[in-house]
Amino acid sequence: MAATALAPEVPPPLVLEASERAPGLARRFLAARFVEWGIEDDSPGRVVVSELVTNAWLHGEGVIVVRVFRDERDGRPVVEVWDGGEGRPVVREEDLGATSGRGLRLMAELVHEWGVRPLNEGGKVTWAKLR
Repeated sequence: MAATALAPEVPPPLVLEASERAPGLARRFLAARFVEWGIEDDSPGRVVVSELVTNAWLHGEGVIVVRVFRDERDGRPVVEVWDGGEGRPVVREEDLGATSGRGLRLMAELVHEWGVRPLNEGGKVTWAKLR
């Protein structure tokens, strides 16, 4: 009888109402995963999840779903944030006089790679793989 490889266990997602509380709840969710994995410095992950959830709250639609897992190929942490909005995040040109709009630019500097993919049922997933 041949042995079968089991898929790595993916922690359950966090489902959030779109509100000002969502980014803080998402940061705590990510911090708990990092503690489970023995990752001491969760600050880049907290910045990333906060930015993605804030964008979903401000520009998306419906509930926000957060997944934090490790890529089975290289072990790097991945953050995914789902929302029902059709709009796509855009890294804005630098504007030194602006009071907002810098979050994605900062996030992009902290991650190995990131992107957006549409969901079949509508909406999108914005994801980032941490360094």
